[in-house]
Amino acid sequence: MENIYKSEVGKREVLGQYRKILANWPVENHQYEVETSFGSTFVIESGSKDNPPLILLHGSVANSFAWYGDVASLSQTHNVYAIDIIGEAGLSAASRPSYGSGAYALWLNETIHALRLRSCSIVAMSLGGWMALSFATTYPEKVDKLVLLCPGGLAHEKASFLWKAIFFSLLGKWGQLQILKLVGAGHISSSSLSRLEVDLTFASLIFKNFKPRTAKMPLFSNQSLSQLTMPSLMLFGDSDQLIPASKSMNRLKQATQHAKIELLPDTGHLIVNQTDRILQFLNLQDS
Repeated sequence: MENIYKSEVGKREVLGQYRKILANWPVENHQYEVETSFGSTFVIESGSKDNPPLILLHGSVANSFAWYGDVASLSQTHNVYAIDIIGEAGLSAASRPSYGSGAYALWLNETIHALRLRSCSIVAMSLGGWMALSFATTYPEKVDKLVLLCPGGLAHEKASFLWKAIFFSLLGKWGQLQILKLVGAGHISSSSLSRLEVDLTFASLIFKNFKPRTAKMPLFSNQSLSQLTMPSLMLFGDSDQLIPASKSMNRLKQATQHAKIELLPDTGHLIVNQTDRILQFLNLQDS
């Protein structure tokens, strides 16, 4: 396992705060680990087993807290599994196989098998979106529906975003405000701002103590993307400072005819308040 934190003290601080969040998860849930050949994988399960299974995958330098504001609504119609990605700032194993190894599709396949799911829908963001694409293009028959928020792997990301976020995370409240601007949240309503401030406080703690991945996410070939035959919803922000939205959307339009692709106005890399749109898509396809 890799040393993915800058210090043991920092690791304890991040995971200690995460466990406090998990103790106050907004919906009744069951938290446990499943074993894979890449180490243990932490899962937060909620919703009825009678409902369709839904996997949630967060982005980089993060954990399943990313879904805190969405999981209660999603759990009303789905059996939800929020999964901490391996090698990230959650409670899964610290292993980080290379992006090009095919390991993440295998890891997710092993995780889904351990959850005893034959197939599932997936909602994922950013790095999680890249991993969902890797899985869905490798095992398309196992994905019922695919919803991706600003996924990686469609166009070369802007590397400067990460280093700016790390720098600003060291500068207290002012730095948190700069991160808020950086992710393009300037147009988010005041009702959402307090929630984002909580998110950014925890994100700053992670950035301060965590060693982010520095490798760039490889691009998927058109041939791989043509495997996306399942109903798909792809959401991008027009002001995304990390993922080039227009280039990503053009790649999808060229490679697959099965994706519903939307560009959200006045939106950056942080795409929030889309639960209703996601549920409408998932439940429409279920009916």
